[in-house]
Amino acid sequence: MTKRAVAALAGLALLTAACGGTASGPEQQGQPATGGTFTFAIPSDPGALDPAMGVLSVTNNVLALAYDTLVSVDESGKIVPALAERWDVKPDSVTFTLRKGVTCSDGSPVTPSNVADNVNHIADPATKSPIYGVLVPSGMKAEADDAAGTVTLSMAEPFSFILESTRSMFIVCGKGVKDRASIARASSGSGPYQLTEAVPGDHYTFKVRRDYAWGPAGAAAKDLPETVVMKVVPNEQTAANLLVAGSLNGAVFLGPDRSRVEASPGVNKQSLTASTGQFFYHQGDDRAARDPEVRKALTQAINLQELAGIASSGTGKPATGLVLEPRPCRGDSVAGHVPAFDAAAAAAGLDAAGWKLGADGFRAKDGKRLSLRYMYATTRGPGYQAAAEYMAEAWKKLGIDVKLNGVIDTKLSESLNATQDWDVVWLPIGVTLPSQLVGFLSGPSAPKGANFAHLTNKRYEELVAKASKLPAAEACPTWLESESALFETADLVPVVDTTALLAGKGATFRTMAGSLVPTSIRLTQGD
Repeated sequence: MTKRAVAALAGLALLTAACGGTASGPEQQGQPATGGTFTFAIPSDPGALDPAMGVLSVTNNVLALAYDTLVSVDESGKIVPALAERWDVKPDSVTFTLRKGVTCSDGSPVTPSNVADNVNHIADPATKSPIYGVLVPSGMKAEADDAAGTVTLSMAEPFSFILESTRSMFIVCGKGVKDRASIARASSGSGPYQLTEAVPGDHYTFKVRRDYAWGPAGAAAKDLPETVVMKVVPNEQTAANLLVAGSLNGAVFLGPDRSRVEASPGVNKQSLTASTGQFFYHQGDDRAARDPEVRKALTQAINLQELAGIASSGTGKPATGLVLEPRPCRGDSVAGHVPAFDAAAAAAGLDAAGWKLGADGFRAKDGKRLSLRYMYATTRGPGYQAAAEYMAEAWKKLGIDVKLNGVIDTKLSESLNATQDWDVVWLPIGVTLPSQLVGFLSGPSAPKGANFAHLTNKRYEELVAKASKLPAAEACPTWLESESALFETADLVPVVDTTALLAGKGATFRTMAGSLVPTSIRLTQGD
């Protein structure tokens, strides 16, 4: 993986929105309305709209309106047809048969060659795609047979999630396949909507394609709103005001405004898993946390149950793994695998590791003070600030010098990728497959690779190598065991599954993996 991928993880993690679920409920009454405009708030500008460069969830939320994928998932996580009507999976390849009659927004047919060109473009080193190795597996190649209506995606060796990974690949068609510059502020896809206006920093307007009839499980555009506006609203308080007033039909809330929105009459809502919340220790050669006994002691010093409540402002769920729902591998990789809270054991562990408490109240070893630079994003609400202060206080009681460093998202990405000026980082993660994390948790270290924390967990690497070569269902126990191997050595410490409020007014809709499901959007008439 590349340096771009390190920044991509930070962006993907820090901007991941709610995953799964439907904004509907007893509060929302009325019958479906035809036509009209559906307006949804996004927290930041999505940037360039070429799907080969779209790793942030805000970008993919916008792209999902105009682009289809080969397969999709239903609300239970089951793979269902989308552009592909059927598929044949082998350990190292999957062959898709495309639906007939699918057209691009310019009226041209969607062909297997279109699909192959997308995959091979992303895999081309010259593209420098941040989704290569994350959303598109490293080493994947594509070969089309237009006469047969099939496209085959293959790997050099068996790969567990060769089918499942395609649920995240948006397929560009028409003019955009060869002219990528043309889709920076436009769309060229087979999805139910086409981008008609892009005003960066303010809004993106899409018009429905009434001929669309090839959505997941045969979904069509017949009852969809005529227009969808993705409105940039960076401030959650502003988004809450607009939603309650009826100027927005949908938004996601992570911070304190969620309680006000929940209490507002006429608002339909659902609490959804937003990201997995955990912290990493920097294990570079000159770092104290390179010693597993130090990592264990630092972890034992924190009451993770209390920390979970603080970080999530009391709205989180117990951490059970590193992958968002709906997970391809069911199970709990966390319980029983994280060092338990024991402040006395933490102090004894640091003593045994040679970090002795001095007369100045700080621990030191070979004349070097035990210092930790704790980094976190300031854009995720007061809970993260409070969590950082709670952890710092617990470590200071042990005689550790802790410096808190709250930064904006771009600065956090820069520090993970280049400057490496951190010892502990709180980094939420929002991925849908365990394979999407491998390059970040093993392999070449930053800045040369994507392994930003310099992890060297041989057991994790061995389990991943084993799991990768097994069929997905058969591999799941091994994938879960690989996560547990990281927790047992405190390479990273899972704390909480954070939640978000998905809220709507005057409309119902679903989200999946942080993005709107465009064929689910329905405007509703008055109560």
